[in-house]
Amino acid sequence: MTKGQKDNLFSLVKSLNKSEKRQFKLYVGRLGVNTDSKFLNLFNFLDKAKVYDEAAIIKTGIVKKQQLANVKAHLYKQILISLKLNPSHQNVRSQIREQLDFASILYHKGLYKQSLKILDKAKDLAISNEEKNMAFEIVELEKIIEAQYITRSISNRADELAIQAKELSSLNVIASKLSNLSLQLYSIMLKTGYVKNEDESQVVTKYFNDRLPKIDFKKIGFREKLWLYKAHLWYSFLMQDFLSCYKYSSKLVNLFYDNPKMINLNPVFFLKGNNYLLESIFYLRNKPKFVEKLNHLKETVDNTKFIKDQNVSTLVFLYTNFHSINQHFIDGSFEDGLELIPKIENQLLEYSNRIDPHHQMIFYYKFASLEFGAGNNKACIKHLNKIITNKSLSMREDLLCFSRVLNLVAHYEAGLDYHLDSLLRSTYKFLIKMNDLHEVQKEMIKFIRGLQDIYPHDLKNAFKDLLERLKVYEDHPFERRSFLYLDIISWLESKIENKTVSEIIKNKYLTKYAP
Repeated sequence: MTKGQKDNLFSLVKSLNKSEKRQFKLYVGRLGVNTDSKFLNLFNFLDKAKVYDEAAIIKTGIVKKQQLANVKAHLYKQILISLKLNPSHQNVRSQIREQLDFASILYHKGLYKQSLKILDKAKDLAISNEEKNMAFEIVELEKIIEAQYITRSISNRADELAIQAKELSSLNVIASKLSNLSLQLYSIMLKTGYVKNEDESQVVTKYFNDRLPKIDFKKIGFREKLWLYKAHLWYSFLMQDFLSCYKYSSKLVNLFYDNPKMINLNPVFFLKGNNYLLESIFYLRNKPKFVEKLNHLKETVDNTKFIKDQNVSTLVFLYTNFHSINQHFIDGSFEDGLELIPKIENQLLEYSNRIDPHHQMIFYYKFASLEFGAGNNKACIKHLNKIITNKSLSMREDLLCFSRVLNLVAHYEAGLDYHLDSLLRSTYKFLIKMNDLHEVQKEMIKFIRGLQDIYPHDLKNAFKDLLERLKVYEDHPFERRSFLYLDIISWLESKIENKTVSEIIKNKYLTKYAP
């Protein structure tokens, strides 16, 4: 028996809900000849199977080994056609594509006026819903018909279509450049995290400015503004300019609330915009504003008017839970946040096939940070081990780095210092290999390495000394990134003042941020 084979067809079958399975069988059963077909029997077998096992399929006699690839390909195609016909998967985009297909059929049958009539309506629908790529495609077909046949529909038709094509093409080019820039900046963020020094800052700034197209704001629409705000947003995140992050994420979210029909047409962008907004408020440590925006998001996605497919449901799960945890980091209410962990862990099992390792890693780091803040160091280590021992993770080097630093601190706090030397060596090796050994990490590792040589009565002075050395980096434009993941300053203050980390952070919040 093959073990845990991954198969696209099997994954597709398992993604179907009851309604979709019923529709597929009705779709297939519309022709009596299909009721005992090989592909339908294969569907029924895969639907009941727990794992994909090719040997077991052959053993059933449903299909011969030589036929399996063709039968699977046919079944895959039939499922997709069935899903396409399902009302739950039909939206404005599918309606426009359908009208474009109808117009093309009429054109090839020589029914030019009928084709143009459909194209005109489809074009209006596309433009009103910011589907400018499809609108451009429609105009190009209109130009073909007008160029070949004398329709006499409008006297200045050629000029009108030429101008429209030029305008749409120009906007599509702007949107493409902005979306490319946004994606490239996002890629940098995922791979290396925030800029680490002045050289990187200059490189990213030049990269951004060189690729940012010149824009007449009065002439662009929803789609172009969406990508413009996203590009500025990722640049701001990379530069750790969180006020700017808040500015552009607010513009992004308000763009949707000002154009409510776009929420269901672009739910992924809507959810991501809210995620960026909440992240920026989190970094600014404004809990009242954070809770207000989080509740607004939850109200929107819980409304029956908000349409959720499996992809959207997964993002709702990710973002609402990420930020439900984050609110407890702002004011140090770690104990209150602990009750979220078992609930989210159970849900992670349900979403295991839909959540990538990168996002699972973020959850584990957040769990570990909650436990550390609450003083549960062994539980913190347990969650961190899921990150550290996973050799397949290659994203967000900054989080991988701080997982190891937090792991060192948690081992020290838990009194598990019998193999601290080996942990120090492995952490050093990892950080140097990453070329990500910053001053804060250097100071922390140097301090922990020397702990065994410090007498107990000198320990508080050692903590004070380290605190003084780290304080200079707290507002440093590049080194401060360390404190976004691991609040070493508050930990040291807790050791010096004989208080919990939670108490220290709560007092800071009440002093600086509470209204």
